[in-house]
Amino acid sequence: MNGNLKTQSLSRLIEELARMPGVGDKTAERLALHLLRVPKEEALGLARAIEDVRANVRACSQCCNVSETDPCAICSDPGRDRSLLCVVEQPSDLWAIEKSGSFNGLYHVLMGRIAPVEGVGPEHLTVGKLMDRVNDGVREVILATNPTMEGDGTALHLEKRLEARGVTVTRIARGLPSGGSLPYASRAVVADAIAGRRELHGGRARP
Repeated sequence: MNGNLKTQSLSRLIEELARMPGVGDKTAERLALHLLRVPKEEALGLARAIEDVRANVRACSQCCNVSETDPCAICSDPGRDRSLLCVVEQPSDLWAIEKSGSFNGLYHVLMGRIAPVEGVGPEHLTVGKLMDRVNDGVREVILATNPTMEGDGTALHLEKRLEARGVTVTRIARGLPSGGSLPYASRAVVADAIAGRRELHGGRARP
């Protein structure tokens, strides 16, 4: 479809959709045309859902997870073990661990991982807030960053920062394949990774 054949509003919709991660121009065109074909209420329902999530969802002031309440339901749950803190890259990683039913502590969401090539350093993440939380009765920090080059580098950076805090630092087991991600692993694999975590020492897991 040539650019001059599209209406102004359709071109704008395609441009906005193409800004989304993993959505190229062709996919954006297909999505836009799909929204034109579906019933009006279905398309407007999507628009209202986007509006609602932008208006109501915020970052929890304690763990930085996305939530409609502050603190979030996990941080405010009195049944959680507040001496255990599991560090993840993204909210989707937290959801994967929760779905596995293998962890009953608290979480901290970094909102990314250290990626020097992309210009992402610790100062762009919630690392500072994590360090502040470790001073508040935490005895073990579980580093559940994904088993990628950036995830491992992030875990090593955090381990070095946490060494002086007097807490045990562990890393989730390698039940996850190298290069994999928590949200795409099965419940059993995630549960095994949490249960089989090992204490870190100089960037290496102790046997």
